Amino acid sequence: MAKKSRKQQPGGTPATVALTTAGTAFTVHSYEHDPSSPSYGEEAAEALGVSPDRVFKTLVADVDGELVVAVVPVAGSLDLKALASAVGGKRAAMADPAAAERTTGYVRGGISPLGQRKRLRTVLDASAGSHPTICVSAGRRGLEVELSPEDLTALTTATLAPIGRA
Repeated sequence: MAKKSRKQQPGGTPATVALTTAGTAFTVHSYEHDPSSPSYGEEAAEALGVSPDRVFKTLVADVDGELVVAVVPVAGSLDLKALASAVGGKRAAMADPAAAERTTGYVRGGISPLGQRKRLRTVLDASAGSHPTICVSAGRRGLEVELSPEDLTALTTATLAPIGRA
């Protein structure tokens, strides 16, 4: 089910290509995505047998007219006010899904913080640091990548801030 990956795999995503190019250690986990699932992240946690506080969802928000990526545990939600504050903004709202897809190059439910078409400012919830590894979307529904929060922070030049709510 899970496979170690350090080389480009056939059918790789921009996220796995970015990880491979950077020489970052990561593990790819795949599962059968159920289109009727109400929560992509919770579905991933359950399918992979991983605690929902270690599986992080990638959300795109509009902060004062700028698209920003927020990476928060699937077990909670995004605090938009905290996100705005983390990037020095005043107001934040969830981005239009079509704009998020067009800008990142990924489809909703498969947006990865890695390998985006246009690199966006990224904020990773501070709770990620309490885990040796976390899982984020690998760029496709039913595909997650597990890596250290430090590597994710370095590769995305993310700001760490308490942006998640339980």
